[in-house]
Amino acid sequence: MPTLTLGYSPCPNDTYIFGALALGIVRVPGLAFDIRLADVQTLNEWALEGRLDVTKLSFAAWLTPEVSAPYALLEVGAALGRNCGPLVVAREPMELGTLRNKQVVTPGRLTTAHLLLRLFTGDAPIAAELPFERIMPAVAGGLYDAGVIIHESRFVYPDFGLVCLVDLGEWWERQTGLPLPLGCIAARQTLDDTTQALVTRAIRESLVYADAHPEVIWPYIAAHAQEMSAEVQAQHIALYVNDFTRELGAEGRQAIETLHQYARRLASPPGASQAV
Repeated sequence: MPTLTLGYSPCPNDTYIFGALALGIVRVPGLAFDIRLADVQTLNEWALEGRLDVTKLSFAAWLTPEVSAPYALLEVGAALGRNCGPLVVAREPMELGTLRNKQVVTPGRLTTAHLLLRLFTGDAPIAAELPFERIMPAVAGGLYDAGVIIHESRFVYPDFGLVCLVDLGEWWERQTGLPLPLGCIAARQTLDDTTQALVTRAIRESLVYADAHPEVIWPYIAAHAQEMSAEVQAQHIALYVNDFTRELGAEGRQAIETLHQYARRLASPPGASQAV
């Protein structure tokens, strides 16, 4: 039985998806996992090093050749949808046209949030990168003019005295009419087809179990949710675990390809059109 390294984040949507696997409730004959938990930017960086067999990734990271070459996208486990995008927050309202001249912090260069901000501002310089949980305190404390927040931060930013300047997910949907691809699950291309199919089956069965028995999985989710309230945990799961998580489908793949097209425009030679 091969033992595969499996990485995902401690965020509620990931622990919901993988909880039954982690707890040993779901087992697929011929397959075992060695689980590693890390924030998504760390997982993105590990993918550049090829450290894990199966891993959660930001779509922005997977779309880079350095990651998509060694890792194949799986049909199950993605975070993709509508009304679920990163928010740009600040201490007070400001004209969006001035944002490109402000000191803005993001959760990491390989995150989809970072890519969306670059698309929104026309690739303006970004001041800094911080782990996502440190962005709201940093902006509230005056270290930066604005920050791009992800995950459960969208539910609690008013508690830090912050206001939302723009919802980058809504902006994306107005631009494209498509759901926003945020994160995905990928497996090493070197895994044979049978093993990749077993991995997909294991993740899908874990998700099906969580849908049917959330009360069994909940203690595992809560144990990794740090100081997040049960209400915020539930909101987080409801937002980021949806039909696209269960199967990417044609619309999901169209959205991913569109994000890839937008990302390629940022990489165009100087003087090439980057209008989006």
